[in-house]
Amino acid sequence: MSKAPLIPLPKFVEYPVDEMQRRAHEFCVDISRRRTVRDFSDRPIPAGIIEDCLRAASSAPSGANMQPWHFCVIEDTENKQKIRVAAEEEERHFYAHRASPEWLAALEPLGTDSDKPFLETAPCLIAVFVQRWGFLPDGRKVKHYYPTESVGLACGLLIAGLHHAGLATLTHTPSPMGFMNEILGRPKNERPFLLLVTGYPAADATVPDISRRPLDETVSWISAKTC
Repeated sequence: MSKAPLIPLPKFVEYPVDEMQRRAHEFCVDISRRRTVRDFSDRPIPAGIIEDCLRAASSAPSGANMQPWHFCVIEDTENKQKIRVAAEEEERHFYAHRASPEWLAALEPLGTDSDKPFLETAPCLIAVFVQRWGFLPDGRKVKHYYPTESVGLACGLLIAGLHHAGLATLTHTPSPMGFMNEILGRPKNERPFLLLVTGYPAADATVPDISRRPLDETVSWISAKTC
């Protein structure tokens, strides 16, 4: 078995401990401000912001480095309107027929319904697709490994990057989402994963009065035993 060519680890920066602690705390404070927003301004996003955030997202780890994602940036009125019409149709069916009483009860504190005006109001929608397989330069089909997990990691970086840049986001997942392939002309090897709404929050934006679970409920520390 031949060994892959390796290079020295590039651009790693080791910080002094006090700076590490400061940076970790500052990131925690900043990212903890992030809230899902449903009230957006139509204010345009400055040029280059989305591109840089997508470049950061594309640096995410992926199974066998296959990078099984495609990001489709939608900024034009016509396609945003088409997406809203299709998404609201699926959402009406969801709320009326597919969602169980337990599911509807879980959604109640969030105040959501089938009306999705933010899909037209926000200046930018980012449709994220999972590529279940791809093609080599010579045209051969190649399987992608852990595509869903890989795309999830990329979306986490994208959401963090957009927040860090000063924008608000909303993760929207109407089900099913096959209409996005049709509207956006994406091929059959791609499956819609997420519709990320982004932009500036409206001046009168509100969010649900909810809190996050404390760390001691979500984290276990397994410490090394001393002999």
